[in-house]
Amino acid sequence: MARLALSVFLVLCFSLLHFSSSRPSRTRKAVSPRQSAAEEDDVKSQLDRLWQEVNSLKEMQALQTVCLRGIKAHRKCYLTIEEPKHYHEANEDCIAQGGTLATPRDMMENNELRDYAKRSAPGSKDFWIGVADIVKEGQYVDVNSQPISYFNWDRSKKQPTGTKRESCVALSVVAQGKWYDEVCRSLKKYICEYVIP
Repeated sequence: MARLALSVFLVLCFSLLHFSSSRPSRTRKAVSPRQSAAEEDDVKSQLDRLWQEVNSLKEMQALQTVCLRGIKAHRKCYLTIEEPKHYHEANEDCIAQGGTLATPRDMMENNELRDYAKRSAPGSKDFWIGVADIVKEGQYVDVNSQPISYFNWDRSKKQPTGTKRESCVALSVVAQGKWYDEVCRSLKKYICEYVIP
């Protein structure tokens, strides 16, 4: 549907541009080089705007595809990735797809991530999320280095353990969505999030 709309939009735009630029003038007037250059600049700026709109539509279509494969909640789309990777590789993969590692901002979002992870990857125990204290021990931030205010540590296991080796955070499905810190080089599945504009 979106692809058809994009195709129709492009055909109409290029038809209008072709029609307006190829239509002969009824009266022949002498056109100064300055007017010709201004008209050419106007056409170029129209083309630039059209390409920006086309690229924006492509991004929206890609986001809709992600949302169809994952879930949509809290003005974001989430997608579990079942190929285990190190924390940093997982985050780089999410970024390459136009998102970041998921960062739950409250209990409701955390529970939705837990339930989605359970449904989408049955039998999986834990997933990387976008929380870490790599820069300063004990100061947990999201993947954009912004401080976070919501935590869901597994206190029954005395989390976070606070060791310098365990600087990345995983969400445990078997512990009902509780978090624990882990060595960043561990291989885990992960959840990406994509902000819906």
